[in-house]
Amino acid sequence: MSARLVVLASGAGTTLQAILDAAGDPGFGATVVAVGTDRDGTGARERAVAAGIPVFTERLEDHPDREAFNVATAARVAAFQPDLLVLAGYMKILSPRVIGRFPTINTHPSLLPAFPGASAVRDALAAGVKVSGVTVHWVDEGVDTGPIIAQEAVPVETGDTEQALRARIQAVERGLFVTTIAQIVRAAGALGGHQVPADVHVQEEA
Repeated sequence: MSARLVVLASGAGTTLQAILDAAGDPGFGATVVAVGTDRDGTGARERAVAAGIPVFTERLEDHPDREAFNVATAARVAAFQPDLLVLAGYMKILSPRVIGRFPTINTHPSLLPAFPGASAVRDALAAGVKVSGVTVHWVDEGVDTGPIIAQEAVPVETGDTEQALRARIQAVERGLFVTTIAQIVRAAGALGGHQVPADVHVQEEA
């Protein structure tokens, strides 16, 4: 029996596609049962439709406030009974209405705790660091403050632009995210079921 994944995405959906591709292998141990977006016309939505995956859109501007948006998003996710909620380039901060209800993981384009926030790649370049990378972490109420699950370094090259460094980080991110999801699912299975406990962690990578 595969673990059930709901994936939330906001953009082109390249990370979502990596997860969809991995889910086509029975050895992955998880199935994407739904994809959610926070706006219309995204590449992520198109990829989900092309794969025959149920897709929903919940937009902040369609609700009177963020609380109502989070309540509606939680209800949409809950309808698919996920074992794990996966944020794949999802650009909204979710409240405990969502992340307190479902074990939730995310990726971030830096080696956290360094450079949290939306401008992580730009901030790393401005700081002149020699190494950046990607982090997979549990999502909590803070901004990129949840417990780290796995990390992988990406060297910063001389003359790197934000676009070039981001592209290299994203290439690493897709593989690390897929591998980490598979490890979480296996760890949950070893505990006697696919429902992921909040304290399941996998070994971090240097």
